[in-house]
Amino acid sequence: MQETRIRPTIATRAPVLLIRGLFVATILSGSFLLVLVQPMVARMALPRLGGAPAVWNSAMLVYQALLLGGYAYAHGLGRLSPARQGIVHLALMLAAAGWLPIGLATLAQPPGLSPALWVPWLLAASIGPLFFVVAAQAPLMQRWFALAVPAGDPYALYAASNLGSFGGLIAYPLLVEPGLTVARQSLAWTLGYGALVLFVLGCAMVVRGVAAPADAVRTVEAIAAPVRRGQWLRWIALAAVPSGLMLSTTTHLTTDIVAMPLIWVLPLGLYLLSFSIAFSDHVRLTAGIRRSFPVALVIGAATAFATTPFHPLLSAAVSLLLLLIVATALHGEMYATRPAAAHLTLFYLAMSIGGVVGGLFCALIAPVAFDWAYEHPLLILAAALLLPQRPLSPRFARWLGSPRQGARVRRWLALGLLLLALAAGGLLIGDVPLAGRVAILCALAAAAFVAAGRRWLFAGAVAAILLAGGGWLTLLQSATPGMRVRSYYGIYTIANQPGGTRILVHGTTTHGVQRTTPGHERDATSYYAPLSGVGQAMAAVPALYGPHARIGVVGLGAGTLACYARPGQRWRFYEIDPAVVRIARDPRLFTFLSRCAPDVPIEIGDARLALSRGSEPVADLLVIDAFSSDAVPLHLLTREALAVYATKLSPRGLLMIHISNRFFDLEPVLAAAARDAGMEAALRAYEPDADARKAGAATSLWVALSRDRMTIAHLIAPDADGWRPLRAERGFTGWTDDYASVLAVLKRF
Repeated sequence: MQETRIRPTIATRAPVLLIRGLFVATILSGSFLLVLVQPMVARMALPRLGGAPAVWNSAMLVYQALLLGGYAYAHGLGRLSPARQGIVHLALMLAAAGWLPIGLATLAQPPGLSPALWVPWLLAASIGPLFFVVAAQAPLMQRWFALAVPAGDPYALYAASNLGSFGGLIAYPLLVEPGLTVARQSLAWTLGYGALVLFVLGCAMVVRGVAAPADAVRTVEAIAAPVRRGQWLRWIALAAVPSGLMLSTTTHLTTDIVAMPLIWVLPLGLYLLSFSIAFSDHVRLTAGIRRSFPVALVIGAATAFATTPFHPLLSAAVSLLLLLIVATALHGEMYATRPAAAHLTLFYLAMSIGGVVGGLFCALIAPVAFDWAYEHPLLILAAALLLPQRPLSPRFARWLGSPRQGARVRRWLALGLLLLALAAGGLLIGDVPLAGRVAILCALAAAAFVAAGRRWLFAGAVAAILLAGGGWLTLLQSATPGMRVRSYYGIYTIANQPGGTRILVHGTTTHGVQRTTPGHERDATSYYAPLSGVGQAMAAVPALYGPHARIGVVGLGAGTLACYARPGQRWRFYEIDPAVVRIARDPRLFTFLSRCAPDVPIEIGDARLALSRGSEPVADLLVIDAFSSDAVPLHLLTREALAVYATKLSPRGLLMIHISNRFFDLEPVLAAAARDAGMEAALRAYEPDADARKAGAATSLWVALSRDRMTIAHLIAPDADGWRPLRAERGFTGWTDDYASVLAVLKRF
C-alpha cells in the first residue's frame, strides 16, 4: 500500500500550544452554548408547557436526539477533505442562523395529541437546526485537531467540552436567569453564536491546508484497528445507562425524595462532570471511583425504593453520589476501550446513540409501561451487569475463583441470596420489627460484597437488595388496581391511612385527603378546611355574589373543593392532567365529586390557555391551586397571568391563590403582581389546632386579590385577626413572562 503523505500546513508550522488553545476555546464555547440553550428554551416554554419534571425529560430527549444527529453528521463529514469539511460546516452554521434569535415556535398543539409527542416536536421546531449544528462541534473539532496536531490526543478535548457544558448549566440559574430577561438571554446567545462561528472559521483555516482527500482518510481508517460490532454495541450500552440514570435520578428526586428548587440541575451537572473525569488524564481518580462502584451500587439499591426517606436531603445526596460514581465508572470503561483517532467520530456516534436510547427509555417508554419509577432500579441493575469488577478482597477472590471450591461457593451464595430476598418479601409485607428488615438488608449487602468480581452473581445480589429494600412493597401496591397511576405529569399514589382517611399523593406532596368514616365523607380537609383562606372565601360567596355565583377552580386534585358547591351555583374545574380527572371521578377512590358535584364540567388542558380564550368574565370566584408536587407553576404567577385572571373575573370578583410551599416564599411575588395590577390583596396563614388536624385540616397559605376594596373587606371582616396585608420586599421585581427568577424567593433554611 502506497503511503499517503500530507503536505506541511499552517498547523504544522504554528505553535502547537496556540493551535490547542484555539480548539479548546472553540469546543468550550460550543458546549457552553449548547447546554445554556436547554434551560433557556425550557424557560421560554413555561407559559405554554408548565414545569412538570416530564417536560424536562421530554426536552432532554429532544436534545439527545439532536445530539445524535449532530454526531452522525460529524461522522459523515469526516469522509470529505478538511477544506471541504470547513466549507460545508460553516455554510450549515450560517444557514442555521436563520433560526436566530432563539425563540419558541408559534405552533398550536393539535387536539388530542399527547404532550409526550407534542413537546418534543415543538422544541425541535424551535431550536432544532441551531442545536444540531452546535452539537457537532465537539467530535468535529476533535477530528480537526487530530489532523492539525497528529501527536496530540483529541479525546482529552472531550473533557474540555464537558467542562464547557457544566459551566453553561451552572451559569443559567445563577447568572443568566436572575440577571437577564428572556429577550436579552436570546440576544446574548445570538452574540455567543456569532463568536462561535468566528472560532470555527479559525479552526477551519488551520486545517484547510491538510490535503487529505477522501481516499487518504479511508486509508488512515483502514490502517487503524477496525471497530467490531460487539464493541460498538457495548459502547452504546455503556452510554445508555448513565444517560437514563441521569433522567431517572431527576424523576426519583423530584417525585419520591424531595422536590427541591433547581434540583434538576444537579443530576445533569454530575452527568456532565463524569465525562470530564473519565475522559481526562486523572487515571487514579477514575480508578478510585471504579473501585467504589460495587459499594455505591449496594447503597443505591438499598435506597432505590425509599419513597418515604428518613432524611430527604441525605437520601438525595446518596442518589446523586450513586449517579456520579456509576456514570464515571461506565464512561471510564468507554474511555479505556476507545478506538484510534481515525474512528473517533464513530465512537462518539455510538455514545450519542446510547444517550438517545437511555432518554427514550426514561422519557417515553417508562411513563407508558410502568405505574411507578421502575426505570431507576432497573438502570441500577443494568449498571451492575455492564461493568467488569474486581473483587473487593483477595480472600473473596480466592473463595469464588479457586478451581475446587469456587463453583460450590457461587452456588451456595446464589441460593442464599434467593432465600434472603424471598424472606425479605414476607417480612416487609407482614408486621415485622424494623430490626428484622435491617438484618436481612445487611446480610444481603455482605453477600454482594463477597460476590463483587463475578458480574452475574453480583447483579443477582443487587436485585435481591432492590427487592428487600422496598421493591416487594412497591410491586404489591402496583398489583392493586387503581391505587397508583402514572401519567406524563407525574406519579399519583392513593393510600389508606390509620384513622379513617384516604390520601392522594403526587410526588412528595399531598393533593387531597378524604375522611372515610360514615358521615364525614363530604368534609373539606387538607388545605381546603373551612377555616382556611379558601374555606372562608367559599363561605362568603353567597353574600357577595348571590345564589347563582360562578366559581372556577384551577387544579382538581381529589376534588375536595366541590363539596363547597351549593344549589344554583355554576362551577367549572380546570385540570391539565387527564389522569387526575379519572382519579377524582372514580367513586371507588374519592367521592367528593360523585357526592357533591357529579355533573360539574372539567376542562382538560393548561388553565391559563383555557382562560385566555374569549373576553367575557367566567367567574365571580376564581381559585388557583395548580402546584405540581412542590414545583412552582411560575407561568401561573406572572403579571401576564394575573391580567388573564382579572379579565375572567366579574368587576367585584375574588381571586384566591394557594401559595403553600416548603421551599419558596411566594408572598413577595403576589405582592408585586397585585401592586402592578392595582388589586387589593390580603393573606391568610392558617395553622389548625389539634382538633382541626384530627379532622384532616392542614397548614395553608392563601392570598385573596380583588379589584374591589369592599370585596376584600367583606371577606376578612368575620376573622380580621386571621388576615394581614401582603408583605412586599423593597427592590423585588415582579415576575413576568419575560423575566422571573426563583432564586430571589428561595427560603433560607
